[in-house]
Amino acid sequence: MNKTRHYFHLHLVSDSTGETLMTVARAATVQYENVQEIEHVYPLVRSQKQLDRVISEIEKAPGIVLYTLVDEEIAQRLEQKCRELGTPFVNILDPVFAVFQSYLNVTQTHRIGGQHEMDAEYFSRMEALNYTMMHDDGQIWDDLESADIVLLGISRTSKTPTCIYLANRGIKAANVPLVPDIPLPESVKSLKNPMVIGLIASAERIQQIRRNRVLSLNSESYNDQYVDRKEISREINMTRRLCSEHNWPLIDVTRRSIEETAAEILTLFKDYKTARENGVSE
Repeated sequence: MNKTRHYFHLHLVSDSTGETLMTVARAATVQYENVQEIEHVYPLVRSQKQLDRVISEIEKAPGIVLYTLVDEEIAQRLEQKCRELGTPFVNILDPVFAVFQSYLNVTQTHRIGGQHEMDAEYFSRMEALNYTMMHDDGQIWDDLESADIVLLGISRTSKTPTCIYLANRGIKAANVPLVPDIPLPESVKSLKNPMVIGLIASAERIQQIRRNRVLSLNSESYNDQYVDRKEISREINMTRRLCSEHNWPLIDVTRRSIEETAAEILTLFKDYKTARENGVSE
């Protein structure tokens, strides 16, 4: 029985064994159905020459980069390269060090250059990621005005992974599911601050993904309309009409990777912010 999975590259860079990174990475990826990481593990990275190999591999197969590096110069170079490639990166020990230092109120020792500076950009990413996880799939509705971007879409249009990618870029992204015959709340229609963007895909693509999801769950209790081609087309048309009525941008993700969709969203968001700063009504 074939199951469609979304594969992504996950680079784990450590100056030690890498066990901590692998444990954290696997605990995170197991939470996402039909998603499979392709792990690239680089232990004992303690020199610029060793980092050269790591960077070369990341360039060949861009993806998420998680790392634990004590040496400041090596860490900064890895971060800079990730920025150049547009690749999300996280030093997973930073939040732990932040809590310890805040609670103990003492200077961290044995830094050997130390963790990279916990600047405003870092905390912005952490805040965005926390916000995005709390507002996934319409979990919270009453404070969407505090979002930067709100993604709308029917089931299986990659709303969640796209939001997570955006959060790693410091964007507070929420997503709201569009469900057939259930009106979109007025509170969403009347949003003023965030940019609202609709996501769609072809009926064939959505039908394929939904069928594989049902098979992966071994469920016989699902609604037949969930995988019905005509019903899916109706849902897509509903999304198109809704976005047209409210002048919301619409992105077709059928042949786009998560990174490509996010890049398009970030371009639209940049224009949106510029227009607002210039007093132009969207």
